Amino acid sequence: MGSAERGVSAPPEVVFSTAVDPDRASAWLPEPLRADGTPAEHTDAEELSARWTAPGDWSAKLRVDPVDAGGARVRLDLTGGTDPDRLAGEALDSLAREVADNLQAG
Repeated sequence: MGSAERGVSAPPEVVFSTAVDPDRASAWLPEPLRADGTPAEHTDAEELSARWTAPGDWSAKLRVDPVDAGGARVRLDLTGGTDPDRLAGEALDSLAREVADNLQAG
């Protein structure tokens, strides 16, 4: 299993809603988990957590926590692929770009 964490300069609720939006998830989740717009299997809006699974032992668990400065701390635990730590980091980089695009569009 691989893991990555990063800070995002956006409210936690914005980060979470962007992450679980089926139209935006396809832009940041690793290919096997994208499922062509299928929503996360399990979403807990109160806890700001979500989980995705796909055939071939792929899974992802996302958690978004608030930070004192008004932003968010995002953690992604990823199973699958040959380098899950790298994939998790790349996925969070892509999620941060989607959040920035979402904020600019909104």
